[in-house]
Amino acid sequence: MIETELEITEDLVRELLREQHPDLAGLPIREVDGGWGNQMWRLGDELAVRMQRMDTSSDAQLKERRWLPALAARLPLPIPVPVREGAPSERFPKIWTVMTWVEGTPLDHGSITRGDHAADVLAGFLKALHVEAPADAPEASDRGGHPKACTEAFEGFLRAVDLGRFAEDDIRAVWDDAAAAPGWEGPRVWVHGDLHPANVVVAAGTLTGVVDFGDVFAGDPAWDLAAAWVLLPEGAASRFFDSYAQADEAAVRRARGLAARKSLFLMAMGQNGDRGLPGGKPHWGPAGRSALDRVLKGL
Repeated sequence: MIETELEITEDLVRELLREQHPDLAGLPIREVDGGWGNQMWRLGDELAVRMQRMDTSSDAQLKERRWLPALAARLPLPIPVPVREGAPSERFPKIWTVMTWVEGTPLDHGSITRGDHAADVLAGFLKALHVEAPADAPEASDRGGHPKACTEAFEGFLRAVDLGRFAEDDIRAVWDDAAAAPGWEGPRVWVHGDLHPANVVVAAGTLTGVVDFGDVFAGDPAWDLAAAWVLLPEGAASRFFDSYAQADEAAVRRARGLAARKSLFLMAMGQNGDRGLPGGKPHWGPAGRSALDRVLKGL
């Protein structure tokens, strides 16, 4: 479901800060390009204001407020940490959050040139993240289950995109193998849940931060392991799995299928952008096609 987009301006952000956090209202404010469900505004040099925009629920920001401070304390890469809470008001009827700013360029506007280094960094980050979660950690919503339970979404993306040079049978073979793989039998571990090029930042040719934990949940780590193909350049997936050293064959099979699904999602969003549709991201199309090419080549 999509709500009518709220118009969020610099004046509105400053007015909300004056009302609820006046000590921050004098800092420079500038809009950050990108975002859809939430809009980001840079606040000074070290903070950002995360404004709920197209999202129909406040659940994502509430999860970030609840869990990110504890997660950030033990992760080897910087992530956004909520520092102030903004309440709904007559002027703006949704929640908003002041968070720490993660320095770097989003990967969908940058590149990774140090593939081995980035593979080791990503593996180290996910090893630190993928620890057993507490009993009250959030469950997955529309993602997080075994691939075979997500076939309808996979088929929807497959139908939605122009495959071009890619063979549908090759893509289906990867997905079918993932759907046939044994499921996760370990404990519920923390999972970012939405690792794609817009949700990580890079500098000096490698990964330097991870953002947007609105989908964070406890469950199967394969949903994050898909990033080996979605984020890393060709040839780096093997290095990633060697460094991660916690994924069995079944997890790799599930992750590769989920990487195919994520690649198709990126391609679909790229097509939407080319057509001027809401939420479309034209530059995601090339990222999705590159990722799908890596998926089909395997490790």
